[in-house]
Amino acid sequence: MLHTARSLRGMVTAPHHLASQAGLQVLRAGGSAIEAVVATAATLAVVYPHMTSIGGDGFWLICWPDGRTETIDACGGAAMAANLDLYKKAGLGAVPWRGPLAANTVAGTISGWALALERSAAERGSTLPLAQLLSEAIRYAEDGVPVTGGGAAIAHEKSVELTAAPGYAAVFEPDGRPLLEGEILRNPALAATFQELAATGLQSFYDGALAERIAADLAAAGSPVSAADLAAHKAQLRDPLSVRIHDATLFNMAPPTQGVASLLILAIFDRLKADEGESFAHIHGLIEATKQAFRYRDTHVGDPAYMTVEAQAILDNPAALDAMASAINPQRAAPWPHPSQAGDTVWLGAMDATGLSVSMIQSTYFEFGSGVVLPQTGIVWQNRGASFRLTEAGWNALRPGRKPFHTLNPAAARFDDGRTMVYGTMGGEGQPQTQATVFSRYARYGMGLQAAVTAPRWLLGKTWGQESVTLKYEDRFAPGLIGQLGAAGHAIERVGPFTSMMGHAGALVRHTDGVIEGATDPRSDGGVAAW
Repeated sequence: MLHTARSLRGMVTAPHHLASQAGLQVLRAGGSAIEAVVATAATLAVVYPHMTSIGGDGFWLICWPDGRTETIDACGGAAMAANLDLYKKAGLGAVPWRGPLAANTVAGTISGWALALERSAAERGSTLPLAQLLSEAIRYAEDGVPVTGGGAAIAHEKSVELTAAPGYAAVFEPDGRPLLEGEILRNPALAATFQELAATGLQSFYDGALAERIAADLAAAGSPVSAADLAAHKAQLRDPLSVRIHDATLFNMAPPTQGVASLLILAIFDRLKADEGESFAHIHGLIEATKQAFRYRDTHVGDPAYMTVEAQAILDNPAALDAMASAINPQRAAPWPHPSQAGDTVWLGAMDATGLSVSMIQSTYFEFGSGVVLPQTGIVWQNRGASFRLTEAGWNALRPGRKPFHTLNPAAARFDDGRTMVYGTMGGEGQPQTQATVFSRYARYGMGLQAAVTAPRWLLGKTWGQESVTLKYEDRFAPGLIGQLGAAGHAIERVGPFTSMMGHAGALVRHTDGVIEGATDPRSDGGVAAW
């Protein structure tokens, strides 16, 4: 997959081809890129449930045609009953990864859709009916969808730890075993939920009869999230983080996401000498910039209400960025490991003919989240709060109402020549690394957009919930380059040539003449849909 898709009137890219087509239908019906993203995201919650759900969180980065850039933080906080005593009484020294006590935060995704549609309506004067935006999600949830190879493999691999979670087996193992690739997954309760949202409005997820059923199912499962927690939640419209590099301004999400780390990697790398793409200087430079950025992230980033520094401050401090770059040895790897983060996610993007460009990411954290599936609504609830530390104070310590640290971070760039780019990936710890890889290949070294996504990637640290400190690389790099990386002190580990371990990336670029370019990841089940 090397050839970049191009069109003029609109484009959607997502990690499942049916979701991309759902977004395209909205664009063809006259909807905005924001509306297309809602349709795409809703469909992904049905056809890609191992990676996302309406029971998770979401973050939006919106690039308006007039040059304004804004973000939406749709991250839910910890339940008011989610305190240290709750876990102490359960005999737990850490938040579990699965089950009801992992489902300890409010799901913010739907609130993000609602706020984004409000912004679309305010700018355009109208929006398409919600029933139209959700129609494909309803159809696939009711009639069923063939299970993907990746989804089947994950369901099989995680079956032992998921089947004990309330409601999971009834939906995902209806015959007493995980569904196989090509078998039909149906979730009629989720279809009914989307129908109710279409009829009563997205706010009904948090306040009303639907919210009452969600809260009742959570309580019955043993989750601390209550109706009061749902009603108190609101998505937030926020300014993006930004940083200048050569010929472009980069944008990303503010905390509680790791967006600052994604920007730091590229700002640091912009200061390094690396004249040739895919060279040792390119790959080594990005890896070492990643280490610098992750050290900053893991020291400072979390719920902004608890942070002691402003994330934008480091990005506005050229001397600090210069110092980070100067700390990198161009020939030797810095010591590693360092504490890392995990997570599973979907990134999607859309552009319309007006130039409105959207980068959006939503997640349940681990595959299938907490594993808790609410029987009345068919919703898979996230386990994002499993990242909380059960401690009185410090980084990401559990507190009622506190937002958990997020790996999610949608990215965008505005180039000095007028191009706009939205890009991103799933992959937890790998998200900033893959973003930097794709962006540098395209923007600094002139690689085609699709080729930049398809080309082999690497990952420093944890992946897919497994503790790891090695530098993993896909088995498609030049042997000489790998030898150089090993000789420089990187603890290298070879993996398959096209592995989901490296994330499911995508990107869209709009040129000043109106041409839109798009790329999808051959590691996913995705596709670019365009007209």
